Amino acid sequence: MRSLRDRYLDLVIGAITHTLYSPPDVRPLPPDVQRQWQEAIQEEVERTGKPFVLPPPEQQREEGKDRPLYAHTMIGLHRTRNLRAATETVLRENVPGDLIEAGAWRGGASILMRAVLAAYEDPSRRVFVADSFEGLPEPDAERYPHDAADLNYAEDGLAVGLEEVQANFERYGLLDERVRFVKGWFSETLPALSGETWSLVRLDGDLYESTMDGLKNLYPQLSVGGYLIVDDFGFDNCRAAVEDYRREHGIREEIERVDWVGAFWRRRE
Repeated sequence: MRSLRDRYLDLVIGAITHTLYSPPDVRPLPPDVQRQWQEAIQEEVERTGKPFVLPPPEQQREEGKDRPLYAHTMIGLHRTRNLRAATETVLRENVPGDLIEAGAWRGGASILMRAVLAAYEDPSRRVFVADSFEGLPEPDAERYPHDAADLNYAEDGLAVGLEEVQANFERYGLLDERVRFVKGWFSETLPALSGETWSLVRLDGDLYESTMDGLKNLYPQLSVGGYLIVDDFGFDNCRAAVEDYRREHGIREEIERVDWVGAFWRRRE
């Protein structure tokens, strides 16, 4: 029989992904986002050699291949369960440090991390929620040409205010002093966190620029045994930032794919 802890965390995952409910929480993607996702899916087809068939709505929500209306996260069940497992691992193995998500949208992934801490009765770790809470910045194509074609800045649905995210935490009974909100563009806010220690860093900034800001300012403080999770690794601009940073800093840990777009590695040295 599953433990009460497992049942609680399964319910949290079902709630933040909106997979507990019917009908499926899906809507058509904007054309520019559809194009980006089709490119990432095509790369996955080429990588695996397996044909891609557009799944039914329920499966789209499970795999994070939609833009949900009500869910508190858009990352789907595969990446959500991977985040839970990573958080549980750093707790079981006592990897030092707090947890941070850079790019939170409605806060669902950060809510899950705080829920895991609660379920395991962790006494002290904090969850940092870093976001502009105003959507994505317009790409700086001159400095970051990989971002030139990205149009996410024009997508109103990606701008979720701080008060709404806080209210979402409150709905789960998880808004407390151990949830720290870091509001502003990553280039301006993340450098101020250089004194922190991390056991888990989750990057979901969509852009080369945002991903690089997260890596430069957070990865150096990631503990050995900690997780670096990149939600948008399946997109060219984000993957380029990861590859450039790893090459520059001689990072050799193997990148493991979670699903068609997400990836992670554990820091070993």
